[in-house]
Amino acid sequence: MSSPELVLKVLRTELRRAGVTYKMLADRIEMSESSVKRMFGQKDMSLSRLALICKSAGIAMEDVLRQAADVTPHSDTLTLAQEKSLMASPKLLLVAICCLGYWTMEQIIETYTLTEPECILSLVELDRLGLIELKPMNRYRLKVSNTFHWRPDGPVQQFFREFVVSDYFDGRFDGEGESLLCVPARLSMQSAREIVQKIQQLAADLARLHQEDRRLPAEERDGFTLMLGFRSWEFSALTALRRNEGAGGKKQATVTDSHIHRA
Repeated sequence: MSSPELVLKVLRTELRRAGVTYKMLADRIEMSESSVKRMFGQKDMSLSRLALICKSAGIAMEDVLRQAADVTPHSDTLTLAQEKSLMASPKLLLVAICCLGYWTMEQIIETYTLTEPECILSLVELDRLGLIELKPMNRYRLKVSNTFHWRPDGPVQQFFREFVVSDYFDGRFDGEGESLLCVPARLSMQSAREIVQKIQQLAADLARLHQEDRRLPAEERDGFTLMLGFRSWEFSALTALRRNEGAGGKKQATVTDSHIHRA
């Protein structure tokens, strides 16, 4: 789908959200309803016409253009070389994670002990690596998709496993909007695949809400992290108590075959 088509698709969505029909729009911009329908159907609209429609419908044109840019197909992952470059500098990795959370440069500097020149140099490097597209006034646009994830067993994922996971689960998970569940179950492979699909949908929902909440003021948002794990597993201390299959005859059932961690 080309960029103009994406802009019109987002515009139609925003018009529906605002409750503005083609007929209402036609009256406001002094066109016939058939002409408005034809304009959207032919996917041909000038920038001045887009601005007029947005103004008449009470829609921020910059929001339409930003959303269209955000849904443009991008990569779901970085290359191995890109991740290695991030891991070579803790400050670069920090700024990369902040960018994935749509922080502004001002918010990064205000929160962390990075100087403005350090932050700018990091943004320039992230632009070179292809994670962002740096724009004037040190603004940027992400060049990865909303479903972006670190490479499985890549350097960033390995770093998280070694240092981040234990710190994450050290929390009590009893704050507002927090939850921790550990749910054992014995499932067929078909049921397990269904759970995996639901997990993927949950991740997609989180990405959608993350995108939508960008419109809210910074003080109305907080940083949340979802960490999910689902696999055939048994706690090693329980495995040590298993009977030998040869000595005990029939193999005993696994006590806990799968776990879900959610936060």
